[in-house]
Amino acid sequence: MFDKMKTLGIYTKDFSLYHDLLKVLKNRRIPYVSLSSINHIPSQIGVIITSHSELHDIKSTKVIAADVYDTIDHAVDLALQLLIGKELYSKVFIGIDPGEYPGIAIVGDDILLQKLNVETPEKVVSIIIRYLKEYPATETLIRIGHGSIITRNRIINSLIPLEVPIEIVDETKTTSSQHKKRAEKDSKAAAAIALITGGKVQRRLPLEPTKGDIKRIQEQSRKLSDGRLSISEKNAMKVLRGELSLKQAISEEKTRKKPKCF
Repeated sequence: MFDKMKTLGIYTKDFSLYHDLLKVLKNRRIPYVSLSSINHIPSQIGVIITSHSELHDIKSTKVIAADVYDTIDHAVDLALQLLIGKELYSKVFIGIDPGEYPGIAIVGDDILLQKLNVETPEKVVSIIIRYLKEYPATETLIRIGHGSIITRNRIINSLIPLEVPIEIVDETKTTSSQHKKRAEKDSKAAAAIALITGGKVQRRLPLEPTKGDIKRIQEQSRKLSDGRLSISEKNAMKVLRGELSLKQAISEEKTRKKPKCF
């Protein structure tokens, strides 16, 4: 993926930032070297991640101040892009595995650049917008798995305004081992989806939950409330359409069923 002779360097005296950086790098299995001094930077260090207050102490031209970005992941993404040293890709494919916690992967010129999971379907669009800026390409294509129809359609409808071609692909063969964690499976599936040709999306897609979809959400509400309640069909439909989170729907149900005092 990256130049074998170069790696990321981490230098900061900000303990909190250092801890956050290491957590992200370890979770994403990205090689790095912790630097105790900037006086003698090893030759294998291609990019240094530091804090904004320490940025000007470092003479290297490839430096990222992690605490000026919206998330640590964003800063690490930019550092990796600097490490790759590529300003324009020929083809970029963005794969999305739809679901409660969607997986996203980006492949640029046959190189897997990123894979991650997001907390909700509504957060997919902000990640894609970021990727479009960070990985400019002559041709960019978004591909999304055909499963989880309601969630899939919600994601597609949120992406249509970006005016990037979208394809729906058969994700049947992308399912990985059941022994892997769900998040890892979803992001790995997204990487596979990015490389599968599909059918082009021509227009916004309908958000019409089936009885099975509604029942599944109601079952999830029972589990999340330890069997104490099940949300109404009306609220289940709102959850499926992205109008309410499941936790919000449960909270509403609790309020509605709370006995009135006279």
